Parts: sequence; C-alpha cells; structure tokens
Amino acid sequence: MKIAVGLSGGVDSSVTAVLLKNAGHEVVGVTMKLWRSDSGYRGGAKDACFGPGEADDIARAEAFCRKLGIEYRVFDCAESYEKVVLNDFRREYLTGHTPNPCVRCNAFVKFGVLPELARRSGVRFDKFATGHYARVRRDGEVFRLLKGVDETKDQSYFLYRLTQRQLGGLLLPLGGFRKSEVRALAVKFGLETANQPDSQDFYSGDHAELLGVSDRPGNIVDAEGRVLGTHCGFWHYTIGQRRGLGVAAKQPLYVTGLVPCRNEVVVGPADETAAHRLILRECRWIAAVPRGDCGIKIRSAMIPAAATVEVRGESAAVDIPAGVSAPAPGQSAVLYRGDEVLGGGIITGD
Repeated sequence: MKIAVGLSGGVDSSVTAVLLKNAGHEVVGVTMKLWRSDSGYRGGAKDACFGPGEADDIARAEAFCRKLGIEYRVFDCAESYEKVVLNDFRREYLTGHTPNPCVRCNAFVKFGVLPELARRSGVRFDKFATGHYARVRRDGEVFRLLKGVDETKDQSYFLYRLTQRQLGGLLLPLGGFRKSEVRALAVKFGLETANQPDSQDFYSGDHAELLGVSDRPGNIVDAEGRVLGTHCGFWHYTIGQRRGLGVAAKQPLYVTGLVPCRNEVVVGPADETAAHRLILRECRWIAAVPRGDCGIKIRSAMIPAAATVEVRGESAAVDIPAGVSAPAPGQSAVLYRGDEVLGGGIITGD
C-alpha cells in the first residue's frame, strides 16, 4: 500500500512515517506550507503550527525523508489557510467569540486541501496518515472515530468535523500508543526529533496580531455594569480568563462575557462562568445523529462531563447536570459515548 504521511517536522509524524515504512508500505512525506513572509504577521519564537519557524520544520522534515529514503513534497496551502482558518479566526474573535482554528484547519486544510493538492500534483497514494493521537475503526460500511489510548494526549476533539470519506482514507498509527512510547520509539529509530517539544498553540506570536485592529480603550465591568477597571480591547480576553485582568477584588474574578458593541469585558466570580445547558450550531455527526446520554468536552484536555443531547437539524441542545466551567461562544463542543466521538458543534451565545 502507498501511504502519504503528513509531516510537520516533529516527533509524532516522523515516528508515524517510520512505523509505516517498517510495516512494508511505500511511504511519501507531504507537508503543507502555511507561512508567507509577506503576510505582514510577525509571529514569535514559541513552537506552533503557524509561524516563521515553519522553514526550519520543513528543512527538518526534508532531511528526515532523505535519511529514511522516501519521497518528500511540500505543498503551498497558505492561501487556503488564510481564507478558511485565519479569516474565520478574525471574524469570530471580533464578534466576541473564541474559535478553534485547529478544528477548521484539520477539517478543511490538513485533511482536505493538502491531500487534494498532493493528488493533483501526481502523488498517488491509497491512504493518508498523520501522527494524531486518535483512532479510526471500520464498522461495516461506517467509519468511527475513537479517542487515542493516551488520555493525556488524545486529539480526537480536534478531528470531530472529519467526514466519512476523510475517515475512510485515514490511518492514525499512533492512536494505540502513549506519548512516552512514541518518544521511546523515536530514540530506538535514531530520530533527531526524539526530544523535540510538542507544539503548544496554533500561532507562534500574539493572537491579537492576527486580527488587524488597533488597541482601543474600554471598560471592565461587573454583571450590574459597574466599572471596575479598563482595558485596551475586548479581543485581548477570553471567557473564563482570570489572569491579567488588573482588577482588585475580594474574591478571584473571571471573564464571564464580552460585549463587542460597547468594547466591554464583563467579569464575575467563578460560579458566574458555569453553564448547565449549551446550544450548538453547525453540528456535524460522524456516524449517526446522537440522542440521549453522552459525554461532552468543551476543551480538548477536559474529562467529558455527563450530558444528554437533543438534535434539531444542524443544531443541538445539550443539558449538563453538573455543569461546565466557562463555555465560550465559538468554541467547539464535542460529544462522546465511551471512547467513541459522536460529533459536535459550535457553542452559540444563547
């Protein structure tokens, strides 16, 4: 079988390529180029998917493929990334929402544009593989998405919008491994990436830089509208944020709301961030429309909270008896049943 492996220059994708080659498959490495030096973005030094350090990642991936003796190709996905991911990020943030750019990137660019460009260029392959910590299981004619066995590294949250066609053509060899085992394999294989740190964010610089707006003074207020302090733009804050508010109070305060039309940041105690019911829009279901009991994640690292779901077309209402802390409009809420990802949607402001 010929397999195209999405290479990022990191340890996970490198180990994925070696495992597949050692299993007797014909492997080709493919990388999506996202950064443009003329974009006007400065970026930063931290390790991230999008930033000026991309050139080093590509050089590392190219050297790895040369050493492994496999073909390597780079495809320019910068225009698609700008239109699909960055424009959405900008639009959502400036309406007071907190988007998940990695979710959109995976669904439309990494598992969409990248393999399509590879095929158009003449790269022939039977399956597309990445180093994500998640699993795909075939159940008759249906493909199901499952958590990775390493709960601390599980990335299934970011893949919930993949289609049946995408899942059917996908291999995720690391889904059955723990991260420590993958690093041990990297050492065994003699990979230079064995001790390379994981990417921590989607952008290496200050997120506000991507918005293209200048700072503007506004007020920090409580639920009654009393002014407690000032800020330089609501877009510098997210729901649930505690640090960096610059407001003195007898109890810890958290961001509970953003009001773009008044450039206000609303703060309150922790209990004001809790929600017991969420309305989701733009829902996508992997195998079937769910109903009844499930688990819900509103952040990738959280333990799913017990919930019940009622689906209404492309929307859904999710009731969470114990509540969840600081759900933010624009975030993805992903539903689970045991290890299986049912799908999910975007949290509304309702």
